[in-house]
Amino acid sequence: MRALKYLALAGLLGAAVSVQAAPVTYKLDPSHTMVLFSWNHFGYSNPTADFGLGEGTLVFDEQHPAASSVQVTLPLAMLDTHVTALDKHLKEPDFFNADKYPVVTFKSTAVQPLGGNKFKVTGNLTVHGVTRPVVLDATLNKIGPHPMSKAQSIGFDATASIKRSDFGMGAYVPNVSDAVNIRITTEGSVPKKP
Repeated sequence: MRALKYLALAGLLGAAVSVQAAPVTYKLDPSHTMVLFSWNHFGYSNPTADFGLGEGTLVFDEQHPAASSVQVTLPLAMLDTHVTALDKHLKEPDFFNADKYPVVTFKSTAVQPLGGNKFKVTGNLTVHGVTRPVVLDATLNKIGPHPMSKAQSIGFDATASIKRSDFGMGAYVPNVSDAVNIRITTEGSVPKKP
């Protein structure tokens, strides 16, 4: 009988370890996500805009981080520069052409652990109907139960630099810089079961 109890306990422990080792799917929280991009304006200033998150899913495997993935949609309707006229201009055909291409998307193709909490996340960025590979330099900020919701949660920061002309948006280059710097901060939680 004692052997049976030990066998059952070993099975439960094994199941618990396998659950911890499994990839976890997080839904990114739009209210705690900023996808900021900035550019140089005629050498005078460096304006910043926020795409705003539509939907985002992050699958993170703590035991095998290379098996992780991320996918996000950024509706241009949510683009915000804090300047109404600039919001309107950026959505016009010489820039994003939001009527024709209303959503920006990113879908990872590879995650490379660099040691510690650092990662390189390669993926396909689609802007203005053009898809190009982009590499994000990502930092895992924290993972664990959220103190407010108690849900298993995760938080990342990431940066990247792209050329907007690669996406068919070369208006006013070089006076308005071709280089665009991207800075992302996000957190997400495991969705509650209905």
